[in-house]
Amino acid sequence: MTNLSAAPELIGAPYALAVNAVLIAEAAGADVDAAFAALGIRVRDRADFAAAAPLLDSARLDLVLLDARASGAAVPAPLLDRLAMCGLEDGPALVAIFPADQIDLAGALLGAPRAQLLCDPGAGELLAALLGVVAGGEAAARLSLADVTRDSEAVRLRRLNDEVARIADILARLTRGEFAEEDEIERRAGIRAPDMEYRGPDEPMPEIAAAEIRAVIRARRLRAQYFASDLFADPAWDMLLDLFAAGLERRRVSVSSLCIAAAVPPTTALRWIGTMHDAGLFRREADPGDRRRAYIVLSEKAQQGMRSYVGAVRRAGLSLV
Repeated sequence: MTNLSAAPELIGAPYALAVNAVLIAEAAGADVDAAFAALGIRVRDRADFAAAAPLLDSARLDLVLLDARASGAAVPAPLLDRLAMCGLEDGPALVAIFPADQIDLAGALLGAPRAQLLCDPGAGELLAALLGVVAGGEAAARLSLADVTRDSEAVRLRRLNDEVARIADILARLTRGEFAEEDEIERRAGIRAPDMEYRGPDEPMPEIAAAEIRAVIRARRLRAQYFASDLFADPAWDMLLDLFAAGLERRRVSVSSLCIAAAVPPTTALRWIGTMHDAGLFRREADPGDRRRAYIVLSEKAQQGMRSYVGAVRRAGLSLV
């Protein structure tokens, strides 16, 4: 049940906030209804999976919430395809909740505009996701809460990319700064081009064995046996390593497998997957056997960046970490 004391000033919030929602669920959780009530979100329509599609064309619709937790069956592919279009042309925001055993279906919505993907969220995660929708609309001036988790993760991602850029001079800085127009385009793609000063002959790309990267991953996981795991939470780098190793092994990685590799709660992992996808480091490949699912792979530029990073570490006489 949602802990409404987490946002006491929002209890009984008036419908003047003008957030209109469609709730899609076979049986929505009580925490969703409580969160809607706490934030003043008006449910204009409710529908099960089979009847939901026509409701998505409703005018003045601000939010679509999909709750797949109570369903014995997976969300149908046509509905996922339609939900992936939410947010286009000023359409509604999308919040999609999946149970842990259906987290792979979240891959079908990866990259969807204004989408937030949750996996068995706690009360705070659900409120934060919905508050982002409310604060993004007419209520923005009246609400001042922030998603602290998202902010702290953004700091970690900036630190990761700064470190890699200094070593390999390939991975992009994802933070905003004063860039030339061409640099800004490259920054948004997630990879930074080498600087123009003289560097000498280009070094050949190193030969890298998947076992070498897997050994690094195992060493990183060993830390959790001796220290609290959250001290070293670094999901972006953990996922980069896992996808790089999988690429060397010519193995495809599902969303659920990548969430495990991230070593953070699944909703946090989904948020990072979306961030890395938007940065141009990850791309999704549809599962040919089930179009509701998708595999995650490194983009070509991300692969080049990882290889260059390994080469730079070796030339410096350092160890991969």
